[in-house]
Amino acid sequence: MAQNKGAENGGFRFTRTGSMGRQGLPKIQTHHEATSEVCHDDSGTPVKAKTIDELHSLQKKKSSQPTTPINGTQGAFAAISEEDRQKQQLQSISASLASLTRETGPKVVKGDPASKSEGQKATHVEHHLYDASLFGVSDSALKFTHILYNLSPAELYEQAIKYEKGSFITATGALATLSGAKTGRSPRDKRVVKDEETENELWWGKGSPNIEMDEHTFLVNRERAVDYLNSLDKVYVNDQFLNWDPEHRIKVRIVSARAYHSLFMHNMCIRPTAEELLEFGTPDFTIYNAGQFPCNRYTHYMTSSTSVDLNLSRREMVILGTQYAGEMKKGLFSVMHYLMPKLQILSLHSGCNMGKDGDVALFFGLSGTGKTTLSTDHNRYLIGDDEHCWSNNGVSNIEGGCYAKCIDLSKDKEPDIWNAIKFGTVVENIVFDEHTREVDYSEKSVTENTRAAYPIEYIPNAKIPCVGPHPKNVILLACDAFGVLPPVSKLSLAQTMYHFISGYTALVLIQSSFHLKYLLVACIAYY
Repeated sequence: MAQNKGAENGGFRFTRTGSMGRQGLPKIQTHHEATSEVCHDDSGTPVKAKTIDELHSLQKKKSSQPTTPINGTQGAFAAISEEDRQKQQLQSISASLASLTRETGPKVVKGDPASKSEGQKATHVEHHLYDASLFGVSDSALKFTHILYNLSPAELYEQAIKYEKGSFITATGALATLSGAKTGRSPRDKRVVKDEETENELWWGKGSPNIEMDEHTFLVNRERAVDYLNSLDKVYVNDQFLNWDPEHRIKVRIVSARAYHSLFMHNMCIRPTAEELLEFGTPDFTIYNAGQFPCNRYTHYMTSSTSVDLNLSRREMVILGTQYAGEMKKGLFSVMHYLMPKLQILSLHSGCNMGKDGDVALFFGLSGTGKTTLSTDHNRYLIGDDEHCWSNNGVSNIEGGCYAKCIDLSKDKEPDIWNAIKFGTVVENIVFDEHTREVDYSEKSVTENTRAAYPIEYIPNAKIPCVGPHPKNVILLACDAFGVLPPVSKLSLAQTMYHFISGYTALVLIQSSFHLKYLLVACIAYY
């Protein structure tokens, strides 16, 4: 052994040996000596994971459970265990997806099928929810349908980017999506079931926007939509609310095949708290969005591959052959037009804001007449931009978000809407720079009907909760291109009633939902 000529450093002694290395340099060998001193700076506790998959599983922690005490008499889920509550929730979703011919719902589990560990765990827990005697009915009976339930915007971003072609993140963080061949609503393909309940309550016949269909045809389309959704490995389920007035709130469930649709409705409906979801139970109305799948052209009443069907007696809506998200929004608005007047409440197509002194203004007008722009006045509090109820309690927003036109949007003219297009917002059919992802709002290569859907709280001066006292000012937006009316007109009561009933406008395509006959006579419906 050569004589030690090296320096010592901590627990290691560097020793020069007699053997030679490359280029005639002596080799250096290290000898570790037992010592209690720390010889490195990696003092953190090592992770428990032994594999990359285990490490990734440690990255996500379970969401905290609600801590608000719940009275046992307040709801179906209030005084039961967490496991039983989860079972009841899944049974409710399975019932929503039940096939009418087989009279059973699919085997449902929570979680993304791409996550092996989640799928195995859910399968073990929920296997008892299904009747094994039905296994011979169809192949769909042999599989589980994974339910992605009330996902957060971040989770829906991941789903859209990974699985939906045409989904991108813009420079401001919004999710850019495509609605497919249909870039607007299809009013001629929207039908309402005419039955004993609706025959004498809705406006039918010449001049009516209500295109009738019978119960049997609706059930045929419903079965087609449900079978399509049940054939998928996963579906998105949103349980949410309509109407900020707690006395008249409506529970809605949206079942869809696209993350884009789920995020859109997450923004547009009122988002429940964790405590409210505990008591959600059975919804008051359900949407089956199978828009990626066409209707059967040989089915009675069908005139194209698109069919948007509303059954007010069953409290259900079926969408086939169109992926345009606005069909869901307007479909629910149609439902509110039917349900609210029965409670002596006006459902209004209007924007609404409130001054600092509590003075409320309503802005009536068709799509594109300026409701969103005028209601989003940074000098006033925003109650809502499009749909409201007017009851004895005052006004209340039906929705939990805003749906703004983006064509020619600019920061100078509409700063609040411009700044609301950020992470969590859905922008439909817009065009952006391939590299920078900056949106060109003047570009209409896909469609002129470019839109942004964002939660109402993205507007800094939004009034939460979105309710207000009785309106002081009512403004009718006519969008008159022919100069029939002066730019600003102060109307008498009789003139107001006339224009309110007429829905006077120009160069704007009227794509209204159904009108209620007795509302028109009472001068309350406006389109």
